[in-house]
Amino acid sequence: MHRVDDARTWGRTRLSFADEAEIDEFVETLARYERGEIPPDAWRAFRLVRGTYGQRQSGDAQMLRVKIPQGILDGAQLRALADVAERHSRGFLHLTTRQNVQLHFLRLHDVEPVMRRLAEAGLTTREACGNSVRNVTACPYAGVAADEVFDVTPYAEALTRHLLRHPLSSRLPRKFKIAFEGCPEDHALAAINDIGFRAALRENGSPRRGFRVTVGGGTSILPTSGHLLHDFLPAGRILDLAEAVLRLYAERGDYEHKQRNRLKFLIREMGFESWKASLRASLDSVEREGGARLPFDPESPPVEGALESTHGEAPTVAETAARAVATAVRGPGFTPRVEPAVAPSTADFVRWRSGNVRSQKQAGYAIATVTVPLGDLTGSQLRVLADLAASYADGTVRTTHDQNLVLRWVPESAAEELHCRLAAAGLGQGRAGTVADPVSCPGAEACRLAVTQSRGLARLLGEHVAARPGLADAAGDLRIKISGCPNGCAQHHVAGLGFQGSVRKVAGRAVPQYFVMVGGGVTEGRAHFARLAAKVPVRRAGLALERLVALYRSEAHEGEPASAFFRRVELDRVKRALADLEALVAEEAEPADFVDLGEDGDFEVETMPGECSA
Repeated sequence: MHRVDDARTWGRTRLSFADEAEIDEFVETLARYERGEIPPDAWRAFRLVRGTYGQRQSGDAQMLRVKIPQGILDGAQLRALADVAERHSRGFLHLTTRQNVQLHFLRLHDVEPVMRRLAEAGLTTREACGNSVRNVTACPYAGVAADEVFDVTPYAEALTRHLLRHPLSSRLPRKFKIAFEGCPEDHALAAINDIGFRAALRENGSPRRGFRVTVGGGTSILPTSGHLLHDFLPAGRILDLAEAVLRLYAERGDYEHKQRNRLKFLIREMGFESWKASLRASLDSVEREGGARLPFDPESPPVEGALESTHGEAPTVAETAARAVATAVRGPGFTPRVEPAVAPSTADFVRWRSGNVRSQKQAGYAIATVTVPLGDLTGSQLRVLADLAASYADGTVRTTHDQNLVLRWVPESAAEELHCRLAAAGLGQGRAGTVADPVSCPGAEACRLAVTQSRGLARLLGEHVAARPGLADAAGDLRIKISGCPNGCAQHHVAGLGFQGSVRKVAGRAVPQYFVMVGGGVTEGRAHFARLAAKVPVRRAGLALERLVALYRSEAHEGEPASAFFRRVELDRVKRALADLEALVAEEAEPADFVDLGEDGDFEVETMPGECSA
């Protein structure tokens, strides 16, 4: 949504999401906690709603999650994130599967200066964690996709602003997730959100805008595809509907049992028809009070267009390469490997062009996906991206649900120039969204709930594919998502090939392993959840990938995508293909089998009480 009624605007005249007063409140509340005036449980609940999550490390180690509504970042925001990553974190940040940004290994007293620097650029951490309405996500191609119904961005931003700091938004039984999608393909994974809005048109003399609405979706325990609530909800009613759902959830939800208090459990307990009847009463109450209205005509929202001004001068390839390595990254954990390529080959460009670039619906322009290994970007890379967005795009980037970035409004004639500079920044890798580009949660590197080092497996599989020319092409549309525990922050339940961290014992010693799950995805508005095919020691995951790709190539129907093949193939057939990789006895085990990726000593499971809710 593009608004110009405030002098302080960011990114295509977007108003700030920040509030300096709540940063002052954070500082004051922290001081009260340290003086013993606030008990630990109350402090934890407070800081979580402000995006501050305790890591698994003993001592002072915090994760700070920054909300990126609809995944939109402009140059000033990229530079602000670069500053705080370098000054207060490890020199880099992490992109999440819900279009957010996470900074790890912050000290608690560094949270205030980080919040203030981000607020200068219009960013907030409010309701990024805790029992709150989380980041409202949207399709990263909204507004420019050739096949979209209409641009959902203005509607998603309006709902973001309506619910941000809303009295209900931080007083819920559990976290609450909302997504908007305008394309036939569900890039935003609306089907696994508490509320999913899919753009729809209804003819009534003239086309009328609205949304197909699903509710109660989710993964983790009891994976559930959202229930169809409305086949068509007029666009002007989305604020009232969302508020009515939240009121009902706040009133009837389970505040005691953290493992079963998401909206999907309430719907299951009440029964969908009974829940809908209660929702109608809740909606009536909202409307009697006057309801809420979109800040624009629902049938004529703001339209994103090409920039009228010319692009700025782009940095040279040599300058880009020198700047990209300027940030000194530091551990602990896996750190980015920035490897500038100052002279990518024609084959490199062709591969990138075919897999990472798609035409916009606006003639002459393209969408370019920036593949971000492990979802990590250094401070220097963020600043380079800010300059490249200004030189070759519209000055903004959008984060994706695959932990990548997209640049929009790139002149098609400039694609090769852009790729040369991305490669010089160490970001020229092609094959985005394939098995060469695994998605991973932070895992046991930082998360209190994780069992395994999921980022280590993502790096291992990425390197495994890179060392085997042709494997990525043979795998077709198969995608890899890796979570370090059952909660599924990497969304492995809806992956064509999902890995879930686990442990087994061999001769009394712990072995890191992964549940290998196949056949997940979201098609035709419904989520399909992956099926467990094997439990494989971590060092054999690459072989498991090769076996599955070989099975697909040998037994798929002509023209059948890998995603469709693994949804329909008999599970026993997949299990037979992996059976020998599962077996591990003490006599055949190697020393490395007892060590997790990225670790030096024997593997030990060290899960802790989580802070996902408080």
